[in-house]
Parts: sequence; C-alpha cells; structure tokens
Amino acid sequence: MASTIRIVFFGTGGSWPSPERNVMSVGLQVDGEVLLFDCGEGTQRQIMRTNVSFMKISRIFITHFHGDHFLGLAGLVQTMVLNDRREKLEIYGPVGTVDILTKFLSIGYYSPSFPIVLHDLEPGTRLDFGGYVVETIKTKHPVPSLAYSFKEKDIPRIDRTKAESLGLDSKTLEKIRNEGYVVHNGQEITIDMVAGGIRKGRKIVYSGDTAPFDEFVNFAQNADVLIHEATADSSLEDKANQYGHSSARQAANIAKRAKVQNLILVHISPRYRDPQIIEKEAKSVFQNVRVANDFEEFLVRVRKD
Repeated sequence: MASTIRIVFFGTGGSWPSPERNVMSVGLQVDGEVLLFDCGEGTQRQIMRTNVSFMKISRIFITHFHGDHFLGLAGLVQTMVLNDRREKLEIYGPVGTVDILTKFLSIGYYSPSFPIVLHDLEPGTRLDFGGYVVETIKTKHPVPSLAYSFKEKDIPRIDRTKAESLGLDSKTLEKIRNEGYVVHNGQEITIDMVAGGIRKGRKIVYSGDTAPFDEFVNFAQNADVLIHEATADSSLEDKANQYGHSSARQAANIAKRAKVQNLILVHISPRYRDPQIIEKEAKSVFQNVRVANDFEEFLVRVRKD
C-alpha cells in the first residue's frame, strides 16, 4: 500500500483554455509513480509549474479524443524525448486510441528514445498493476468515452501487540505483507498470526465528460474522492446534457447517491469567470464539495475505519 497518494490538478477547465483555467489534466502521484488522466493542450507547461516531474509519468489514461482532453500529448512526449527519457510510457484510452495516437504522436521530425505502448480499452476493463487496479466504464458522451476508477488494494492491518510478542521489526512485517509469511528464528509466521483487520485501499474516480447516468453511481460507490465534471449550472442543464455534460447539481447528486467522501468539480466552462455559482449549487445537494483550481493539490488520506 502506498505511503502517499496525492491528486494534482494541472487543468480544470472545459472546451478551450481561458485566462483562469487550462483544459483538463489531472495527476495522481502514488509514492514515486505519477499517473496522468487526460492531457489537454499546454499540460506539460502546467506540470512544470508544480513540483511533479513529468519524467515520472508511467501511465497516461485518456478519457476520450475531444481536443481539450488529449492535444497536449504530442508536445509532452517530444519533451520527454528531448530530456533523454528511456523508461517505457504506456498510454490507455477508449477503442480507437491505438489508431489515433499512432498518427498523432508521429507528428514532427523526432525519433522516440523510449518505448511508447498504446492500449485500446473496452468499457468494463480491469487492469491490475500490482498495488492498485484501474477500471473503466463507458460514459454518456457523443464520442467513445471512458471514466476511470483507481483502487488501491486492501491489505491486512498489523496488530502491533501480536507483532511485538513475536519479536518482528517493521522490515519483517513488510515482507509478511508482501509474501504472506516469513521464517523468523526458525518459526514460520503467517500473515494471519499478526493480522488485526483490513486496511481498506483508497479509491479515486474520474468521470471525464459525461451526462449523468445511473450506472455511474455504482462505479463511484464509496470513493474517497470523486472528480466529476460540472460544465454548467442548472439553468443550462438541459443543454449540457444534450452535449454529454453534467451540471453541478447533477454531479453533486451522483456523489450523494454513491456515498463518496469528497467531491471535486472540474471541466468548468470558460463562461464562468467566478465558479462560486457552480460550487454553491453543488453544496445545496452535497456538502463536502469544492471546485478545483489549476495547481491545487488534494492529499488522499487513509480512512481511519
């Protein structure tokens, strides 16, 4: 289980950049690894204004191929090349990703210095990356589009009294967590001998662009953090839904029904110079909500229960 999971908002606006907000990109730092969700134009410069290293990005997950969600990829990859990256980069997205990005990432005169592996994902895919899994669901948008769920795996809690009675130090306990047992002073000690309940893994869900739909409630169920688009206020709700987007009120309703801990709103339309109307409307439905601004961070803490 990761020591630190931190969300960094590189871009929080929708459709096109504005003086207040760049277009969508969200970083998830899991200890020393960085996952990137969407990569709108200008994302690499946004990253450079934070303390996140773009060279630490291991995997990129694209929700769909409207420009405000992927046009920054070519520049980011070419800058990685110029900085002598050697580590593999994996890029995931909806069906069509391999075809679209094979063409897009070949723009310009440069030679990749590292492997770039592209993946088409079907809705309902579950990817296991060892300490965490990433799952997908099809969203309600005019083009092929996915939402993503990041879920840290549950691990046994260590009962310190049991561990101390067996003379186990922290290094030995970590080995037991990873391997299920250890031989200590000639005795085989299993995880069951020192366990004291389960430490639940953290869950972060990112909606991408979508109109509200019931299946998403189950997908986001009990998330520690739901990052949901809120393109408009309720006065423009019908129009937003028509184009595959949600209002702040609808995003808050999803959060309430899904029993999430925290709701963070993004993809704010450039028409809103002041997002107070968005946040106020959402808070009338779900209290623990905020509108993210570019460069804000959110530390996802382990639940005490």
